[in-house]
Amino acid sequence: MSSVVGTDDLLLVTLDTLRFDVAEELAAAGRIPNLARHLPGGVWERRHAPGSFTYASHQAIFAGFLPTPDAPGPHPRLFAARFAGSETTAEGTFVYDTPDLVSGLAQAGYRTVCVGGVGFFNRQGPLGSVLPGLFQDSHWEPEFGVVSPTSFESQVDRAEKVVASLPHDQRLFLFVNVSALHQPNWFHLPGATRESGDSRETHAAALEYVDRHIGRLFAAAGSRRRCFAIVCSDHGTAYGDGGYTGHRLGHEVVWTVPYAQFFLPGPGPAEGAR
Repeated sequence: MSSVVGTDDLLLVTLDTLRFDVAEELAAAGRIPNLARHLPGGVWERRHAPGSFTYASHQAIFAGFLPTPDAPGPHPRLFAARFAGSETTAEGTFVYDTPDLVSGLAQAGYRTVCVGGVGFFNRQGPLGSVLPGLFQDSHWEPEFGVVSPTSFESQVDRAEKVVASLPHDQRLFLFVNVSALHQPNWFHLPGATRESGDSRETHAAALEYVDRHIGRLFAAAGSRRRCFAIVCSDHGTAYGDGGYTGHRLGHEVVWTVPYAQFFLPGPGPAEGAR
């Protein structure tokens, strides 16, 4: 990342609340083709979330602590604040001298933009302003939130406008918190009702909905130059697993998350000289 930062644009997408097992099953079954074509080897990497709910996990992610590989470490990190004694800062790590990754990228010349989703990004109170307040620009509308059946389409519409508005030579760090997987998600499954509620099946249908539109986001993010993308979940959620429902708890389905990183190649040398 020390050679990527300053050259490429950056995209971070958190598929809020997405379970690893559901993501893995849909990729294997060919039900999320637009995501799967970008996954290394066509599969998600199994990782451990840095927190059990959105606020805690994103505070860690924005401090450079992305979901950790599901294997004995230590695991070198892509991003890290400079501090003595770090065992996961490696030669290729992008090291910054600010309290968080977002301001570190701004100091490196990036325009930092947040397209929020769940309530922790809605700026409708002090708590909902903390995470989006890290960014130079933040966007949230009710249409981006958890109760909107068209939330991700609306978020992608805004992201496309953001990218199109920037001067070509302005590097971009674009963050999108996708709310569609989060409860309530029953309306993404044809035939489901409010009374029947959310389930593992409606959760899967929400991921299929996201997949139908994520190609537009990738196209926008890679429209100006090569873009390094990270797509992951911040935590999972339980649907009766072991008697548990929801998250902010220590169950396997909450702590185990899908992760992928890859390059979006950009428009080509003739159109997008770096």
